[in-house]
Amino acid sequence: MSRYDADLDLALRMADAADAISMERFGARDLEVTTKPDATHVTDADRAVERRIRDMLADERPDDAVFGEEFGSSGQAPRQWIIDPIDGTAHFLRGAPVWATLIALAVDGHPVVGVVSSPALGGRWWAAQGSGAWKRGEGAAPQRIRVSEVADLADAAISYNSIQGWDGAGRIGDLVALQRDVWRARSYGDAWSYMLLAEGKVDAVGEFDLKPYDMAALVPVVEEAGGAFTSVDGEPGPWHGSALATNGVLHAELLRRLAR
Repeated sequence: MSRYDADLDLALRMADAADAISMERFGARDLEVTTKPDATHVTDADRAVERRIRDMLADERPDDAVFGEEFGSSGQAPRQWIIDPIDGTAHFLRGAPVWATLIALAVDGHPVVGVVSSPALGGRWWAAQGSGAWKRGEGAAPQRIRVSEVADLADAAISYNSIQGWDGAGRIGDLVALQRDVWRARSYGDAWSYMLLAEGKVDAVGEFDLKPYDMAALVPVVEEAGGAFTSVDGEPGPWHGSALATNGVLHAELLRRLAR
């Protein structure tokens, strides 16, 4: 049991509502795609999903603050819901299934509830502080998940998510050096990399050029699965523009390797 069970239940219901909207628009020939001022894409599905989640929060948690990718911040409160309606919009608009709705609740700045719903992949992952991390595949019963116990970089599988992100941060040399020393390096992409970490199928994920809504829902899942989640510089939480998530055993070594 967790003190946040009711909030987790709400987050899961919001994910159900989000999946119904996003899957109806996934692959639609009339999908509306525009470009935001930061040159990233947004679809009518992104906006519709966030509107629906905000409507549910207005009904059931009217005193909580909300921060979403498409409609910004509203309210000021110790409890803040953080929403990425479709993480991986570039995949979504191309018809690739690697995208997810990310829903988090942060209390005093620390994410304590996280739901990652990937209906096109047939998977959903969730966690609330103190109650473990869980996964449900399509048509399957929920199962508890746990990070790996890999303790040596030479045996580790890592996901770097985006060469462009590492290059833009001036870290391409670090990435190349790291790839030489690990067992396997791949770019699985977006939230899925972190869920593979929580399941013990990947041992570390590193990424740059991120916003809080890209990370907040991932933090409880990784932490409740036994892993560690900081910025690449070792700062806790989703507020510092980068992510280093590991099985915990490898965290100190990777922070040392990536330290400036």
